Amino acid sequence: MSTEYIKPLLLPYSPDETFLELFQAFTAGPDSIGAHYTREMMQRTFADPLLVVTSTDLVLFPGGGRKPRFESYRNRNRGFIEMAAVSHVGAAVPWIIRQREIGDPNWRADALRFIDKLTAVRAVNSEAHWRDIVCVSAYAGFEDKVADLVDYTCAVTTAFLKKVLADERLMTFDYVREQYLDPTDCVEVPVPINDMMAATFGLAMLDSSYRFIEWLRSESLDWKRLMVMLNGANGRLSGGLSVEKSNMYHLLWQVSGQCLSPEQFYIIPYARQLTLADLTDPIKVATTELEYRRIWQNLRANVELGRLMFEKYPAYQPKPLVASVLGPQTKTVDQLPAILSPDDRRTVMTRLRVVMEDPTQLVSNAAADYVIDQLCANGNQPSKVAIPGFTNVSYPRRQAR
Repeated sequence: MSTEYIKPLLLPYSPDETFLELFQAFTAGPDSIGAHYTREMMQRTFADPLLVVTSTDLVLFPGGGRKPRFESYRNRNRGFIEMAAVSHVGAAVPWIIRQREIGDPNWRADALRFIDKLTAVRAVNSEAHWRDIVCVSAYAGFEDKVADLVDYTCAVTTAFLKKVLADERLMTFDYVREQYLDPTDCVEVPVPINDMMAATFGLAMLDSSYRFIEWLRSESLDWKRLMVMLNGANGRLSGGLSVEKSNMYHLLWQVSGQCLSPEQFYIIPYARQLTLADLTDPIKVATTELEYRRIWQNLRANVELGRLMFEKYPAYQPKPLVASVLGPQTKTVDQLPAILSPDDRRTVMTRLRVVMEDPTQLVSNAAADYVIDQLCANGNQPSKVAIPGFTNVSYPRRQAR
């Protein structure tokens, strides 16, 4: 190929100034038509509440310049790390099996170090630890059973890892499924570890959902006027990027009495991140709130103009999400199936598989909508929520240590 056709591509390019000014006159400049419209709408709705959901917090800007308020979850919340750590145990063992399969030289050292961590957790785990130190109000009354679940998980995992380390022929996925994850009538593992994972997902969601529902109800929000932004990653980086797969939308929809519209809820992965440190500086608070209100109103402007410009044409209408129900012959699913009861084990396990296989799902979606629905149906009383893998499952009693 002749270089004369390549060289022009390497030269810097600038559009003609008159075209650039036309482009900026609409939406690309601070003095554009779009900027003026957005600022006017911001002024008209400045008294309306704005809820910003980050990866760790819910931040409410009540409107009218009033101070923001917040409620935290995940890493900043009591019990989240503890429950997530135990839940991850069920995935760690298959991960080690896979490490060995692909020839990762670290697999044995990782397994031995993991055994040490399990032993250390067993030493501090107790009913008193969960009641007095972790002290999660949603777990009140069944801290003893949580301690049994934790001890059981650590004990059977340690025994399983020691067994397969002693005989590497057992380090196969058939064996890990049949003797650890999903055994039937197994003396060494009477409660499948898959059930433990379902239980810990449910328990973690029970706590955060309970607190959010309490907090949101105490704010007496005007749900019809509430603006919501989900800002940045809310779990895995590729998950929860649609209203259907955001359990935060489902929670807000239920707490609002099912009146919060999907078009009030915008997911904006690339907006500037909000930290609680920003809320300590009045100047940062005002700047941040205006920035988020501008983003929300700019998105809404396109929605409203589209309806006005193309009124005679078919309208966009999101498809209502109706969860499917697994049948005896169901082989594949394209969405999370509905859990019919806490004992609907086949559906619960299918959901665990889906949230791992579908990168667009949040892992917490394995239990989220079921737990949220149960809380809202039972007056936000955690004791009345039946958790799959926990409520109707008996974990072996731990021995005194």
